[in-house]
Amino acid sequence: MAKEEFKLIVRIANVDIGGNKKLGYALNKIKGISYSFANAVCLVSGIDKFKKVGDCTDEEVKKLSDVIENPAKYNIPPWLYNRRKDYETGEDKHILSGNLDFIKSNDIRMMKKIKCYKGVRHALGLPVRGQRTKANFRKGITLGVKRGKMKAGRS
Repeated sequence: MAKEEFKLIVRIANVDIGGNKKLGYALNKIKGISYSFANAVCLVSGIDKFKKVGDCTDEEVKKLSDVIENPAKYNIPPWLYNRRKDYETGEDKHILSGNLDFIKSNDIRMMKKIKCYKGVRHALGLPVRGQRTKANFRKGITLGVKRGKMKAGRS
């Protein structure tokens, strides 16, 4: 068997990844995959996470893609998924790349439609997660004080 040559670019889960990176860190470049999920994928697929991506064989790349696209099939725990208890279906899912942006925008649109607290904050362009707004998030007309009006008020 001849040794396979080093690949400079490898395509995993429809994303091009540089071949010089270690597998554990390179999987983070795929949108929707965290460091913890990347470690779980490497562990389940049986590939060393410190191996260079360019050294992976075609079978290993196919195995990695399959594990990333079907994590439930390989018994990866649901608490590692990025979409647990989906609003519409109630299923635990792991979503990647462009679908992640689409689903996030749909969630925000739905929150605005039902006018929940988070939806109203999104619609007004204010912070959603409880941050203070006195010093930060100042934009538009509320920014600063005009000197001319301040002097006119003193007279």
